[in-house]
Amino acid sequence: MNSSSKHRTISRQLATEIIAGKYRQTGRLPSEAQFVKRFGVSRPTVGRALKDLQEQGLIERRRGSGTYVRPEKDRAHDTHSAIPQLGMIVPSLRHTEIFESICGELASLARVNDYGLWWGASTSPISESKMTVEEAEALCSRFIEQGVAGVFFVPFEHQADREAANRRITERLRQAGIPVVLLDRDIGPFPHRSAYDLIGIDNFAGGYLLAEHLIKLGARRLAYVMRPLTASTVDARIAGARIAMLAYGLEIPQPFVNAGDPVDLKFVRSVTQAQKLDAILCTSDHLAAQLLQSLTRLGIRVPQDLRLVGFDDVRFASLLTIPLTTMEQPCRDIAITAFNALIERLKNPALPPRTMMLTPRIVVRETCGAYRHQS
Repeated sequence: MNSSSKHRTISRQLATEIIAGKYRQTGRLPSEAQFVKRFGVSRPTVGRALKDLQEQGLIERRRGSGTYVRPEKDRAHDTHSAIPQLGMIVPSLRHTEIFESICGELASLARVNDYGLWWGASTSPISESKMTVEEAEALCSRFIEQGVAGVFFVPFEHQADREAANRRITERLRQAGIPVVLLDRDIGPFPHRSAYDLIGIDNFAGGYLLAEHLIKLGARRLAYVMRPLTASTVDARIAGARIAMLAYGLEIPQPFVNAGDPVDLKFVRSVTQAQKLDAILCTSDHLAAQLLQSLTRLGIRVPQDLRLVGFDDVRFASLLTIPLTTMEQPCRDIAITAFNALIERLKNPALPPRTMMLTPRIVVRETCGAYRHQS
């Protein structure tokens, strides 16, 4: 990798961390010497990466003090400059690795295309806190007041009033004449579509392919495990899995979908004991990892007794005690497609609402049992 590629890789990684709120508590970034050691590159390469972030408006260099994340109030002043600004509302940014990656890529794309990017995060001092609806609506108000050109929005999930909140936010932006591009999911339930551009992966195909993979390995009784009030993307994955089972002439167990907490042993026991299952599909790698721990505590071996698959292909998926079979989310491609969609929307507001679904790719590891007969 040449030095130019290295500094861009570093700036994207740091942008992702900044947007995810990693340095929010103190606001100060590590020293250049620390970054040199961390990334194994020269000091000039680190300097070029930090210059990228400075030009992007993410950081500021204070002589004799160090490098700091630029305060949001200062970023707001950029909206009065000649550089057009884009906004980003991602409630689950700190909780979902794929959104960290997507947003980091969007930040880089904005910079190289001469756009500013304004985002917000939870104001809670607890690093694990998600953005609340009230915080998202306040951020929406600031975007409208400052006249941002367009907004990337990841709709809320995991709460009873999510659909109403999503519609309030998007409707306020629409009335202000600000185009919205939805990331990953729509504002309402599957299969309904709203009047906004939507960029994500083909979740129906992802669910189908994972179920088909398990069926081809010999699984005949499958079940789906999810958390309550999850996103509409999961409904599409469940629909895909159901169709795969029907296509292979399999009976769909009742219940097929099980909503609960994967760390609750009582819940996990009820899922596994209610019917003789061959495999479980999970809504995410995080849920699959928690479920794997619970199954181990219950003495259920994966994949010998029960096959398991996740979704997303986050960094830790390959590092679990039993590496996780999952479906990859092409984060960089999603970011590129979303950015281009918003720019096209700005140039031609009369375009009809578009849905752009990228092709997912299955990543086969040990939890599905594909290798258990190999020696």
